[in-house]
Amino acid sequence: MLAKRLRITVYGRVQGVGFRYAAWEKAAQLGLSGWVKNSAHRNQVELEAEGGSAHLETFVMWLNQGPALARVGRVEQAEIARQDDTGFTIRH
Repeated sequence: MLAKRLRITVYGRVQGVGFRYAAWEKAAQLGLSGWVKNSAHRNQVELEAEGGSAHLETFVMWLNQGPALARVGRVEQAEIARQDDTGFTIRH
């Protein structure tokens, strides 16, 4: 399973609904590395996630739904250079 890294932006009602924590939990469950943070724009969350293609696909599918209180409008993603970091963090 070849690893890659994605830069992802999730749009919608995604701040103040536990999105970052839920994304961190899901990423850890899938063994992904990277980070998640709230954007300066109230309707966006930004992420970078790295791991195997199948796990990233599962993660992006989850991001399209998000946690129960979120209302995801759309998800944009782009492949970027790997960083080979470890763990998944919540940035502030």
